[in-house]
Amino acid sequence: MRKLVFITAAVVALAFQAHAASAADPVFDPAKLADHVKVLASDAFEGRGPATRAEPKTVDYLVEQFKAAGLRPGGDKAADGSRAWTQDVPLARFEITGPITASAKVGDKTFAWSQGDQVTVRAAATGATRVAIEDAPLVFIGYGVDAPERGWDDFKGYDLKGKVALVLVNDPDFETGRGAFGGKAMTYYGRWTYKYEEAARRGAIGFLVIHETAPAAYGWATVKNSNASAVFDIIRDDPTKAHAPLEGWIQRDAAADLLKAAGLDYEALKISARSPQFRPVPLPGATVSMDYAVKAETIVTRNVAALLAGTTHPDETVIYTAHWDHLGIGEPDAKGDVIYNGARDNGTGVAALIELAVAFAKAPKTTRSVLFLSVTAEEKGLLGSEYYAWNPLYPLATTVGVVNMDSLSVAGPAHDFATAGDAPLTLQDDLIAVGREHGRYFSPDPRPQNGSFFRSDHFSFAKRGVPAISFGTGEDLLVGGKAAGAAAQQDYISARYHQPADEWSPDWNLAGVAADMGLLYELGEQLANSREWPSWKPGAEFKAERDKSAAARK
Repeated sequence: MRKLVFITAAVVALAFQAHAASAADPVFDPAKLADHVKVLASDAFEGRGPATRAEPKTVDYLVEQFKAAGLRPGGDKAADGSRAWTQDVPLARFEITGPITASAKVGDKTFAWSQGDQVTVRAAATGATRVAIEDAPLVFIGYGVDAPERGWDDFKGYDLKGKVALVLVNDPDFETGRGAFGGKAMTYYGRWTYKYEEAARRGAIGFLVIHETAPAAYGWATVKNSNASAVFDIIRDDPTKAHAPLEGWIQRDAAADLLKAAGLDYEALKISARSPQFRPVPLPGATVSMDYAVKAETIVTRNVAALLAGTTHPDETVIYTAHWDHLGIGEPDAKGDVIYNGARDNGTGVAALIELAVAFAKAPKTTRSVLFLSVTAEEKGLLGSEYYAWNPLYPLATTVGVVNMDSLSVAGPAHDFATAGDAPLTLQDDLIAVGREHGRYFSPDPRPQNGSFFRSDHFSFAKRGVPAISFGTGEDLLVGGKAAGAAAQQDYISARYHQPADEWSPDWNLAGVAADMGLLYELGEQLANSREWPSWKPGAEFKAERDKSAAARK
């Protein structure tokens, strides 16, 4: 019986590819995609951490592939007008050195916390070489949101200076699915990055985000692994305006125990935080203390940029992006593995980027330019794409659109496809139309509460007005349907995402990624050979920013 199922799956996958191949577009080979992932996610590449000895290997591999395909350098411009294959990205790097002492007190009761167990604190990104907090008062601040356009203010004028706040992750609508924040669809206010930004704006010593798996969209292991390593940031004139001294997470049960000792009930506080009438709740007699050293330095990492110049409109650019970095070497898992290989995240996206570049290089030249951009430090806060968006190699005003690829599914071909966060863009409509021609349908983001739109590199472009989407592979699998697709995604999130277990496996089925690339190739080729300028739809929050540069697009 097992053999029969395998044969059936193979036949269906081949039929799916044959359907895609009926068009004039190239057919992408799953075996070539696999070859790239096997190299990039091998232990020899040590998890592709930025500014580690793995970075030169990774960059050299990408340059080698782009050069062999016949593309030309598209990176930093020299004085003579020539370009490099890379764009230098200067970043600040912060790392905790030595032991971490963390505790809380309520009256005569002391809670001793261990890094990675009850709490996970990030290296301070303020430039300070030591974080020393002694008996700072604690306050519960609800969701920590100030959104006047939604009639919401969790702070109500409360002075957070000198205090540490406990804050809920996600939006106030998450639990009920309705309200001022669009229901289950997370806004930027729900992201932990926003919470930390608000801590700095409020002058707090820091925020501890309370972790629960459902509203965070990932388990504690992901939080621990993502935050315990070095922290990176763009170079800032005054980093204290963007970062409080303490940025960290606390386990739900540890927070509940602390609140209970202070005479407060966690679940009751969560309910009160769903109301716009919520007011900050100090924890009577509760304080927190932290002490750890931080090493601060400046490093330079690199984006990789390969260009195919357009024939008649070379100053107009279609961009494909995929981040090359992962978490590098970190804490061991239960098996003792310390290499966070990042096979799916984002070996799959980089493999797709390379093979798309190969396909475009073999095809007739397009009228507009096409840039293949593999960015660094995505795992550190979208910093490679953020740097590019602040220092674009090619003007953002005449960037036609951005198509990002991140963590593509390895579960096989699907009837459907998606994008992260369902952007209100005509670019997404174009993708849907291409998919329809291939007999596939668009699925709205199945987990809008996860805030996917704000978690990939396209967001760095989108918030500056550039039409940008991040492609999402489908979950309605040809073999097994929606149930199998959902199960595969859940397995990835719970057992592999940001863990050493994200490794290449011979059980992968990359026929689905190959078929997805057919859609993305056709979308990019159409844009690169047209006079279309994708746009934000009326009411979209980034439309006004794009409209400022309308005169540059004719």
